[in-house]
Parts: sequence; C-alpha cells; structure tokens
Amino acid sequence: MNKPLTSREQVILVLVAEGQTNKVIAERLGISIRTVEAHRARVMLKLRFQGVVDAVKYAIRSGLIKP
Repeated sequence: MNKPLTSREQVILVLVAEGQTNKVIAERLGISIRTVEAHRARVMLKLRFQGVVDAVKYAIRSGLIKP
C-alpha cells in the first residue's frame, strides 16, 4: 500500500512529471534545490518509483497531467 503524498509532494510530482528540473521547481516554489531534492526523494520512495518515467506514468493515469 502506498503512503499518501502531502500537498507539497503532489506539486513536486506534477512538476517533475512535466519535465521541470530541480532548479526550476525550486525557483518556481521559492524553496531551495535541496528541499526539492528531499521532496522528490520522498515521492519516489513512497510511491516506489524507479525513475521519472514511473512518475510521468502515474501522473497521467491519476489525471494530474495530460499526455
């Protein structure tokens, strides 16, 4: 069973799935790159993703982004 994502982790997931870099995400959200990396790592761990492709597939299937 997957652990639920926080609202911030959901935002990070969407931006990662859209192809944004950690630097761009950090600038857009007004947080540090290290904070983005931490959120991103937690998302990957919670959802048991192996890479960005898994994040993109999940985001599309969940309706978070459009293909």
